[in-house]
Amino acid sequence: MKRTTFLAVAALFLGVAMSGQAQAESAPGCGPVTQIGTTGYIGSGGQKWASVKQFKGCGKNWAYIYTWNSVHTAGAPYTPLFVIIAKWGSESSREPYAHAGRKAGGYRQQELWSYGTDTLDTCTNAFAEWSSGAATYRAETSIRC
Repeated sequence: MKRTTFLAVAALFLGVAMSGQAQAESAPGCGPVTQIGTTGYIGSGGQKWASVKQFKGCGKNWAYIYTWNSVHTAGAPYTPLFVIIAKWGSESSREPYAHAGRKAGGYRQQELWSYGTDTLDTCTNAFAEWSSGAATYRAETSIRC
């Protein structure tokens, strides 16, 4: 492993990546959006590297993952694998019955929005997978009906 890659990974896992999260302001092709539900976090051992949120705006739901600037600027290897909107029968359902808006991310892509989904009249949450290169992490928001 190259020294720079090793240092970036070490910085990520030693806690350099503990600063706050950025706030998303507008979805692609939409404009201002409003967050719904709780924020989900990607991380391990009490450290947080990325946040997952669900938004509503322009008559649609949106899933969003943001890798924190401290991780990104440290040069850490990561990939937001995908974001989706999961559809639920109710807030107490055990599993989603469908997914919509899935969008895949690219290597070291700091922000990733799902496609907008016509699911405002459905129980939904945002779900994302994020890879550090060594492990894959998952996070989701609360279900909103």
